[in-house]
Amino acid sequence: MVQSSTQTTDQSRTSWSFNRRTQYTNFEAHLVSGALGAEISGVDISKPLSEEVVADLRQALLDHLVIFFRDQKLEPAQQIAFSRQFGELDEHDFVKGMEGYPELIRLVREADEEGMNFGGVWHSDVTHMEQPALGSVLYAVDVPPFGGDTLFANQYLAYETLSPGMKKMLDGLTAVHSAEGPFGPQGRSKSNWKNMQVETSDKALIEVEHPVVRTHPETGRKGLFVNGTFTLRFKGWTGAESEPLLKFLFSHASQEAFTCRFRWQRGSVAFWDNRSVMHFALNDYNGYRREMLRSTIAGDRPY
Repeated sequence: MVQSSTQTTDQSRTSWSFNRRTQYTNFEAHLVSGALGAEISGVDISKPLSEEVVADLRQALLDHLVIFFRDQKLEPAQQIAFSRQFGELDEHDFVKGMEGYPELIRLVREADEEGMNFGGVWHSDVTHMEQPALGSVLYAVDVPPFGGDTLFANQYLAYETLSPGMKKMLDGLTAVHSAEGPFGPQGRSKSNWKNMQVETSDKALIEVEHPVVRTHPETGRKGLFVNGTFTLRFKGWTGAESEPLLKFLFSHASQEAFTCRFRWQRGSVAFWDNRSVMHFALNDYNGYRREMLRSTIAGDRPY
């Protein structure tokens, strides 16, 4: 009997869900969705962690793609210290860091601000760089009483559920990325943010190339690596030629079945693997304040 593509896709998602670990030596992981994400209990990340705990957390990140912590109390120096246990930290090219802590950027939208929010589109962080981020650590300082959730999408599943023919074509493609859309001279971030120092400049016009299908350097799994914020076109293709396929890939990669949704509370932390997920910050809390602190761990050249 010929199996439908829907059945194949469902089986792929099911096997991924059941293969995810929940028991670790130093803590437990509680799944938040069938596609990705786990909440970690029993770890205070404000304190120095042993090599064994850090290794366990790194494995949990690889297993679940994004891990969450509740009820943390982090000073800026503590967030930096936690993040540095997983690699060197990057400073953002277009958002000025906190005074005295250039590795931390404040993502803040005041209650009286309207319009766009920072990160309110499906994306992977800083893929305009030659070496995009390994991951990011986001800490909730102030949250609205409702709304402001963050969505995450599993890009392994996005690739694995494509047809064999589409995979074959994408495996040979290179995409061109830049920060022109959000941070170019006429970019979306040109508007004034009330309490964020965001600059737009010609630096954002610099283009870099990355494979459309990325092999994760630690797991060896393939995942889609294009996003609507930074991916402009395919190498050797015009923008008009690229648009239909990119539009399909952006839509496919953010299907609900590939996602999890995180409800923020003060003191919550999300730590995601930028090499295998996209994320989206919802803008549904007009009239309320939201402030996050983000540190970004430096990555390597995608292949």
